[in-house]
Amino acid sequence: PTELLKRVPLFSDLNDRELKQLASSMKERTFDAGQTVTEEGKGGIGFFVIEDGTAQVSIGGKDVRTFGPGDYFGEIGLVADMDRTATIKAQSELRCFGMTSWDFRPLVESNASIAWKMLQVMAQRLKEAEAR
Repeated sequence: PTELLKRVPLFSDLNDRELKQLASSMKERTFDAGQTVTEEGKGGIGFFVIEDGTAQVSIGGKDVRTFGPGDYFGEIGLVADMDRTATIKAQSELRCFGMTSWDFRPLVESNASIAWKMLQVMAQRLKEAEAR
């Protein structure tokens, strides 16, 4: 999953060693076609990066986009206890690498470099969102 993580903006400033540490905390998950991966309004504790397959993303019952290899979701759930903002349902067999917040937190707490780099990316994303 290291190569997949390089594509995630939240982790874009991490070096190879840090990405490998993060990747070692991830577990492979497979969802069957038609299976709901996340449900809008429900609690979310996991972050996923799609390795293979496609998933439909819907908000308020309306399809808004399709995710495929390299796409990711749930990154905010790693750092904030928030309900899911979309429903994601596998369209085909969906193979992902996932991580829970309880796996992620100790990694960040014990590695200030990872925490600082992610904080900078999140601050930049907040600034861009506020400018819209």
